[in-house]
Amino acid sequence: MDLFEEKRKVPSMLQTLLRYDVQVTKRFVENALKTTAFRSLRNHAKFLEVSCHGIVWLAGWLTFVWLFNNKDLYQLQVNMLIALILDIIVIAVLKAVVRRRRPVPMNKLSELGPDKFSFPSGHASRAVLITFVLMVLDPVAVIFYPPLLAWVTAVCISRVLLERHYILDVLAGCGIGVLEGLVMCILWFSQSTSAWILSSLSDEKLDGGEYHV
Repeated sequence: MDLFEEKRKVPSMLQTLLRYDVQVTKRFVENALKTTAFRSLRNHAKFLEVSCHGIVWLAGWLTFVWLFNNKDLYQLQVNMLIALILDIIVIAVLKAVVRRRRPVPMNKLSELGPDKFSFPSGHASRAVLITFVLMVLDPVAVIFYPPLLAWVTAVCISRVLLERHYILDVLAGCGIGVLEGLVMCILWFSQSTSAWILSSLSDEKLDGGEYHV
């Protein structure tokens, strides 16, 4: 037991950094809520939380894959699904290892799910990863870039305003999202491979695969 507690002991330098993070976050929230723009953003924070929730995105994307059988979408459908699963696994592992508690006192209206750990922010990593995919790996029309950037920015800031995360949690989440996007650059499946994967999952022949007759 003593050995376990010794392993979990936080180095003094890291403790100092975490205390500073708590102080800066608290000061930021207090000052931000004095402005109309940030108060308005906090009022919409619950919606932003749901809009980037892991279960919502995973279930929604699976539904999207199931409903829309279009060969032009196969590549995006498969790769985004893999990206979402990758993000969920990475964040779950990091939270289990780091085990940093969420800010207290916590706004009761912001509670959603049993997750008690704060570092890193899964919402931030997911928002950045999704934006990375839709702007870099499989770009959507340029007209959608401003809404995407506004969404990812609002999601990240709202996590702090809603007192679900400290600033360091969100910054780490953003960095992880970018790294996951770079990993997806390496893993990115081709059109034919994506069609084959969907065909294997649905047990149907799909347009776009090399096997299609």
